[in-house]
Amino acid sequence: MRARPPEPPACLGLLLSMGRPSLLLPLCASVSLLGGLTFGYELAVISGALLPLQLDFGLSCSEQELLVGSLLLGALLASLVGGFLIDRYGRKQAILGSNLVLLAGSLSLSLASSLTWLVLGRSVAGFAISLSSMACCIYVSELVGPRQRGVLVSLYEAGITVGILLSYALNYALAGALWGWRHMFGWATAPALLQSLSLLLLPSGTADAAAHRDLIPLQGGEATKLDLGRPRYSFLDLFRTRDNMRGRTTVGLGLVLFQQLTGQPNVLCYASTIFHSVGFRGASSAVLASVGLGAVKVAATLTAMGLVDRAGRRALLLAGCALMALSVSGIGLVSFAVPMDSGPSCLAMPNATRLSGLPGDSGLPRGLAPPLRPMTDQSPGRPVLSTSEKTKPHPRAGDPTALPLPALSIAPAAPPSPAPEHALLHWTTLVCMMLFVSAFSFGFGPVTWLVLSEIYPVEIRGRAFAFCNSFNWAANLFISLSFLDLIGAIGLSWTFLLYGLTAVFGLGFIYFFVPETKGQSLTEIDQQFQKRRFALSFGHRQSSAGIQYSRIEVSAAS
Repeated sequence: MRARPPEPPACLGLLLSMGRPSLLLPLCASVSLLGGLTFGYELAVISGALLPLQLDFGLSCSEQELLVGSLLLGALLASLVGGFLIDRYGRKQAILGSNLVLLAGSLSLSLASSLTWLVLGRSVAGFAISLSSMACCIYVSELVGPRQRGVLVSLYEAGITVGILLSYALNYALAGALWGWRHMFGWATAPALLQSLSLLLLPSGTADAAAHRDLIPLQGGEATKLDLGRPRYSFLDLFRTRDNMRGRTTVGLGLVLFQQLTGQPNVLCYASTIFHSVGFRGASSAVLASVGLGAVKVAATLTAMGLVDRAGRRALLLAGCALMALSVSGIGLVSFAVPMDSGPSCLAMPNATRLSGLPGDSGLPRGLAPPLRPMTDQSPGRPVLSTSEKTKPHPRAGDPTALPLPALSIAPAAPPSPAPEHALLHWTTLVCMMLFVSAFSFGFGPVTWLVLSEIYPVEIRGRAFAFCNSFNWAANLFISLSFLDLIGAIGLSWTFLLYGLTAVFGLGFIYFFVPETKGQSLTEIDQQFQKRRFALSFGHRQSSAGIQYSRIEVSAAS
């Protein structure tokens, strides 16, 4: 005898009683957008808080680097253990739990009376936003269907940029307020609380969605077999040939490593220097670099959202990586003729506007944070000290996706205006910088995390995503810490050219190894990987025109 279908979850029953099942899609969009906004805000808020913190606590350069870098330490820890939490307790519960952890971290920062509490709060906040970023991308990708998945997952990246720009605005508004830095840290909880409210009205995951497909017209069929004898995977299966898991891991690790090894965190540290070279002086250079590149990033990310489900993932990755190779190589070639300052530096006497970078975009890479570097002029705002005072850069938060931290102090003497014969080259460098930011923002920035949320089986998706994300953070740390040594060994121009060469290798990797997943359900993507032993088989463009979708009835046995 056929049993009655299970009762809808409470959250779905509430939506049905309101007569608004159509609210589910906007709610999924709000979860993705608010998650990204929280991530971006938490990454960038330190830029505005660092100067008053330095004055209130008398922080040295090393202590400031520890404070900024502590976010990265927490994020690294989350990437190591977060995958097990996501797979064990579920995506929704992981997001809600991370929001509670963020609340604790924000309280620690807002009420801090010593450097110890500040570092603890930043580390806790880093753990929370890293865990949330992984769970959000996986949760949304599983809950929505093939036609909406690209847009809604990419919306997370757009939220990161908006969060960074919002932090700039709030930092500016609270700069003169009493204990303004405490309010800056406290406001990070606002988008997290709104996201939690949206989550309470959504199903726990694909199991609920599968059992009530008529109520959730978003799924593409991938959730219907979760409890019907699906295989189980261990963490070590990621490196085995079973179901081509090794090939999937090759794709995931390749994308996150090339995302960082193309130098995104470091190239953006020169944004302020480049703006300065074309005539923008003093604090206006840092402000324009941050806000201007942030606006470019937003525009490019919105473009990616419109194209990711039309042009496809491979097309955006190939176009973005090719443009990154050309633009960063252009900066390197121009710097042969028109030498630039080494870059940003630690603060001596704080006194300028600052802006921070984001995790992988707008100047900042997805999920990363550029470090405070010792140089003369810097990216969207980083501290500048004399060239004699060199300190190792430290990464800011991030990922996937980065605008550099704001300048805390500007080098005392402004250099003379550029010679007329160099004006064209200066503007050429500026155009290359804009192209580089745009290329990252519609390529590696959003698409890397979208592909990672699609290619793994649901049973191990959380652990696999977290494993790849840990390499993203580690590579960001390596690129940031090795930057000054690399410049000292081969020079600034050759460093940029090396990044360009790495982008060329990345282009080849994408062409031969990364599959096209647009228009396919997660189940179909999984089956495509299982049928091919090597990821290389995906090198050619696939067509989803012939894919047939069938309705699957899900019933419970009595």
